[in-house]
Amino acid sequence: MKKLLIISALIGFATHASAQFTKEQVFDDINRAGAVYYAYPVTEPQHVTAPPRGYQPFYVSHYGRHGSRYLIGDNDYKHMLDLMQRAHDAGALTPLGEDALQRIKAVWAVSEGHGGDLSALGARQAKGIAHRLYAAYPQIFANGGKVTARSTTSLRCSLTMSAFCEGLKERNPLLDVTRESSNKYMCYLNYHSPESCEFNSDNGPWREEYRKFELAHVKGDRLAQSLFSKSDYILKHINPMELAWGFYWLAVDMQDTETGISFYDLFTKQELFDIYQVFNFRFYAQDANYAEGRGMAFDNVHPLLRNIIEGAEAAIAGHGDVATLRFGHDGNLIPLAGVLGLKDCYHSTGDPYEFYRAFASWWIAPMAGNIQIVFFRNNKGDVLVKFLHNEQETSIPALKTDIAPFYHWNDVKHYYETQVLK
Repeated sequence: MKKLLIISALIGFATHASAQFTKEQVFDDINRAGAVYYAYPVTEPQHVTAPPRGYQPFYVSHYGRHGSRYLIGDNDYKHMLDLMQRAHDAGALTPLGEDALQRIKAVWAVSEGHGGDLSALGARQAKGIAHRLYAAYPQIFANGGKVTARSTTSLRCSLTMSAFCEGLKERNPLLDVTRESSNKYMCYLNYHSPESCEFNSDNGPWREEYRKFELAHVKGDRLAQSLFSKSDYILKHINPMELAWGFYWLAVDMQDTETGISFYDLFTKQELFDIYQVFNFRFYAQDANYAEGRGMAFDNVHPLLRNIIEGAEAAIAGHGDVATLRFGHDGNLIPLAGVLGLKDCYHSTGDPYEFYRAFASWWIAPMAGNIQIVFFRNNKGDVLVKFLHNEQETSIPALKTDIAPFYHWNDVKHYYETQVLK
């Protein structure tokens, strides 16, 4: 993967010098311990830097993750409900355990059948992002125009797409919006090479180190003793690590489903942070610039980057969309942010104990996380672009510009075509 070496030289990957995320950031907002379960944090309009004089926005290229969702399957709830109910029937729960059981029952009452579904919050997130995009760049949409929206075949992605498009149509009903969720577009919306699939399989080369890291960080014994009153019951029926994971999933997903119920009190902040590190490890190895990955995750989004460039060129030529919207998953957004070279999205290290410093999944790809590339043009036909990550203006440190946060499109295109895609 010699492309990784080229990008590394340009950007200056440094294992320790580039590290910038901290434990304190997670402690300050414990919802961040949910990693990719972190609910989208932006709810208000963000700062918008005006373009240089004479330039007007005319096109936006977008990739967004689906919004907040329920846990991936009903069994994530039912397994914990059954586990705690069996302990109750055996008279083996502490008062805290009994209270936790009642909370799970309340969550199950509203979550049953919703495994993997987009939540009401997730739909509102998508619509809110669309509203703010329209308000920030009304010139793009003012005269109507064609908007092309495509999602992966996941229902939560297609529903996110629909909510986003509905948000735009609420602002301008004259927009011609085409929405598709089809296998036809999976070749770039959600591509994973055979090599990367093998690398990330249960037999992947990083799995043994991950297993040992998990053993060192996921300690469920204290939790088990706080919930179960009989030590022999724990010995015979409870796997403390599985117990910790089960309650962790419940705890971090409550922010996405607005139940009004919390499980955070079952953990210490350090315990949550330690489990977060393990979860974060998984995403770093699979989807980011993990040193042992040799750029495979970034290679997966090359078809998507080509699609972004092709769509932009069509819009510049005057026969494309005013907006191209794409919707997928965290496993697409994370490597896209990295291959674009967005600030703090590409750091590389091979030390698991440094992963959380180099890579923060909660920051790069929260629920409804997104990348927007806004295009501007003057009356001479010169084109500038601006990159936004989760609606925040950002930069490409490898690429020089004299008009930050804007870049000359020709420079951006040349960089991607010669340094990334070749």
